[in-house]
Amino acid sequence: MSDFDVIVVGGGNAAFAAAVSAKEHGAKRVLVLEKAPKAQRGGNTHFSGAVLRHTYNDVKELDRFVPDAEAKYPGFHAGVEPYPAEVFREDLLRVTDGRSDPELSAILIDQSYAAMCWLQQSGRMQFELAHSVMGIRVGGKIKWPKGAIVRTVHEGVGLSQTWFETGAALGIDIRYETGAMRLTQGESGRVNGVTVKGPAGIATLAAKAVVLACGGFETNPEWRLRYLGVPWDHAKVRGSNFNYGDGLKMALDIGAMPWGHWSGCHATPINAEAPDYGKRELTDKTNRLSYPYGVMINVEGRRWIDEGADFNSYTYAKYGGMILKQPKSLVYQIFDSKVLDMLEPRYSSSEPFKSDTLAGLVKQLKVDHQQALKTLNAYNAAAGRGGPFNPAVLDRLHTEGIDPPKTNWAQKLDAPPYVSWPVTGGITFTFGGLKITKDAQVVGTDWKPIPGLYTCGEMVGGLFHYNYPLGTGLMSGLVFGRIAGKSAALA
Repeated sequence: MSDFDVIVVGGGNAAFAAAVSAKEHGAKRVLVLEKAPKAQRGGNTHFSGAVLRHTYNDVKELDRFVPDAEAKYPGFHAGVEPYPAEVFREDLLRVTDGRSDPELSAILIDQSYAAMCWLQQSGRMQFELAHSVMGIRVGGKIKWPKGAIVRTVHEGVGLSQTWFETGAALGIDIRYETGAMRLTQGESGRVNGVTVKGPAGIATLAAKAVVLACGGFETNPEWRLRYLGVPWDHAKVRGSNFNYGDGLKMALDIGAMPWGHWSGCHATPINAEAPDYGKRELTDKTNRLSYPYGVMINVEGRRWIDEGADFNSYTYAKYGGMILKQPKSLVYQIFDSKVLDMLEPRYSSSEPFKSDTLAGLVKQLKVDHQQALKTLNAYNAAAGRGGPFNPAVLDRLHTEGIDPPKTNWAQKLDAPPYVSWPVTGGITFTFGGLKITKDAQVVGTDWKPIPGLYTCGEMVGGLFHYNYPLGTGLMSGLVFGRIAGKSAALA
């Protein structure tokens, strides 16, 4: 007899979606293996903003999650556009250059709203509008983007804590400081357990099925260098310091098929003075994502990217990596007083440089001062064409005659005081993963499913290439975790 019906490796959102789903589908003995100590549990989920992107054909479908939205924000129902499956699909394909796995993306999109309902009911989550990071104030009213505006209460901290509470209430066995080392297999090739290292030493635990949900290799500098290249080995890690690719290695060791964009990752503009690994009390507060309202210059004093190419929710996950590849992996975001009240609240977690003149501001920065001032003056001469400025839409307020251009929200920097935050790129999660079936079963390099082995979360390969739309990672973990848990329970 097996020790467990289902063993889930990992302790984040995807892992608990799998564990709870397994319980719901008849698995009586479910074990969650959390490599971290209890005080550091939860993987990247704890550090997330907990925004979940999902479809809705009518704004009133959001009422079950945020029933007080209209009362808190009058005009909410009239101001939110529907987000049907075809629009979600367009967004995902646009930011991934059409490379997102068609079968997996269809499952993700088509099941996203049902997964939210399940998260509320079975996961016992409470929700709120993500007003601090997604709401844009225009003319005294809050404007909301499409698709990604609802998050769990207390963000990633609340999402993680509630999952652990839900798991415990359902009788799921949770073991801390217990990391999986390798998968075990029977003579038939079926995965039948996990060898683990815990407080009591090394042991082998038998199971009818195993779900790998322990994240990518974002914490592992050797793998980052191997797969992402220079200078990713010295990138700051936004989240957990336990995601070394253990689950990927275990699966590859028994013949699982690598799948997806192994040289790609989600990387975010963060405070250049952030710690090397995510700080639990800061969670995601090191993010610096209001760059569309200003300009970014590197240490050579030059602009190097179109800051207004799209809404930040569709550019931030790739701009972090582009920042990391700038000289010294350092850039400066510069704003004037016209937009200071529009910067997301996370900027308040560090003090900016400040001056009443652009020349005075530039002198405080570790840049080529002469070139930086020349760049900012050239930007001002080119900015302010078209418009008018409207942060709620792609307003086509653009520059003319400079390279790179700024295609939206290109206001002149002409209203002191001027402020600047130093920014680097912080890695969140890696895109390379494993090939899976529609039932979240891991596929081998012989193109056959590996019996008894399932995966979800960051370990799913093929969904994200080059970039990803904000709120899709947690939704992927939720959708495929739910599927993996069911499949494992019924295996």
